[in-house]
Amino acid sequence: MARKPRYFVRDVPQHVIQRGNNRAACFFANDDYRRYRDDLKEVAAKHGCAIHAYVFMTNHVHALVTPQEATSIPAMMQALGRRYVRYVNGVYRRTGTLWEGRYNASLVQSEHYLLCCYRYIELNPVRAGMVEHPRLYPWSSYHAHAHGHTDTLVDDHPLYRALGSSAHARHQVYRELFKIHLDQNTIDLIRDVTNKAWPLGNERFREQVETALQRRTRPLPRGGARKQNTETGSA
Repeated sequence: MARKPRYFVRDVPQHVIQRGNNRAACFFANDDYRRYRDDLKEVAAKHGCAIHAYVFMTNHVHALVTPQEATSIPAMMQALGRRYVRYVNGVYRRTGTLWEGRYNASLVQSEHYLLCCYRYIELNPVRAGMVEHPRLYPWSSYHAHAHGHTDTLVDDHPLYRALGSSAHARHQVYRELFKIHLDQNTIDLIRDVTNKAWPLGNERFREQVETALQRRTRPLPRGGARKQNTETGSA
């Protein structure tokens, strides 16, 4: 299977997902979540990544990240993976891999999808049936965004800061966002593009990304165009 592409556009955040091998657990106790958060904070700062939102689930993690350089997220994820796997293998006397191959990542159009992505990430425990509300799940950025809890891992995105002129106002507006459920089409879209490493945005955004990168960032059209390429012998 071909490797999924890695995209980078300066100042454009990316939704990153990494899963446990065979969907198996990668966190086993509260100390593991704390260790992963501390390691993520350190390697993110070292490699130039701003973490805007996150959730640590039992067998996978989500993060919304803006990298400074094209190598920032790959370097961060590689360093984090090695460090955390050493920790888990040492504590639990295990060997072998912990993660399921490479992480998935999708560019996110800030103006239209950034706050949807915040909510998608922080609502993961609710969709999984683990809690009834994100405030009841301890291992996410929701508490910082909605209630102002200190979380030194979180680096607020400008669009989040624009929600209000004061921290109190931002927290209040953010809590209101969670009174409106994400529709299933949005959930499916975010899940699909992230798994396939396509940009999350409207048509104009995808065109801008393709122009900036000089490469295709979406599936080939089905039907006539693909059939014509096959008949003419082009790939």
